[in-house]
Amino acid sequence: MEYAKNQNRTTRSTRTNRSTRRTLRREVPSTVGLLADPEDFEAMRAYRTFTFDNHRAYLQQVDHLLKTLSAEGLHTSVALFDPEEFEEFCTSTGLDPDRPETRARFTAHVAARGTCVPYTGEPLDQLIHVLVDEAVRQATWDCATLLLSDLGNCAGCGEDIGKEAFERSSHLLVALLKGAGRGIHHLVCSVPAESEQLLSVLHAEAGADGVPELNDDEGAEFVTVLAAGIALESPGGVVLRTTREGQPDRVHGWRLDRGGLTALTEAEVFNAYCTDAETGEPVSPESGVEYCAGFVLDDPGTGHH
Repeated sequence: MEYAKNQNRTTRSTRTNRSTRRTLRREVPSTVGLLADPEDFEAMRAYRTFTFDNHRAYLQQVDHLLKTLSAEGLHTSVALFDPEEFEEFCTSTGLDPDRPETRARFTAHVAARGTCVPYTGEPLDQLIHVLVDEAVRQATWDCATLLLSDLGNCAGCGEDIGKEAFERSSHLLVALLKGAGRGIHHLVCSVPAESEQLLSVLHAEAGADGVPELNDDEGAEFVTVLAAGIALESPGGVVLRTTREGQPDRVHGWRLDRGGLTALTEAEVFNAYCTDAETGEPVSPESGVEYCAGFVLDDPGTGHH
């Protein structure tokens, strides 16, 4: 009899422990490293412990894994797995790249840097599109930040050139959104840099009070890219498209000129939008869009060196 009681207590304890572990497991986030590009997938096939041999089948297995984790109530995010960065990570850490646990550590490393997106049950092709956009956004932000930090101090006044450009850029963004007024705003800042084209996109919405709501990360990235153009006195520009209910969309434009933003004329905005950037051939104007001159911005004029 005593033996049976002990057995029952042991069974209940085992069940309780399993239940507790399941509950705890649901509170531990999971991150999946994804090889979105077929060439990146082929590069990983060089490792013996990477056993997949078909990219399409691999993506199907990832999709199934994500759905399974989601069905278990686990918070799951997806990080873009870059084989070149993986090699650099293994070299710097001294880890063996041909081990699954090393790939897991690299995935965690990538996720810790913020280049991952949460999985919310969307189709995998849609998730890949979002993930690639996030990786490009992060790379752009990193590149612009590095450019600003490498500029150092002004030889004439001793001020930090990057810091002054960032402050001026922040002021200009406020002026852009203030001048745009109410509506849904889509801003694009393009700055050619030495190694790549820096492109930042910002979405903001302002109600009747004119106070804009925007994503903090998008705002910081936009300001950083614009600051890089200001500090380098680079060519480039900013385009603002505003949507208001019951009205045609309005497009305004500015060009980067001697470290500041100069308003484009209505004709310049029209030509920029209605010319193919690669061929130079005319493109038909978009229906329901008004091409407008850029408005004058309140510019503190600091950061000129």
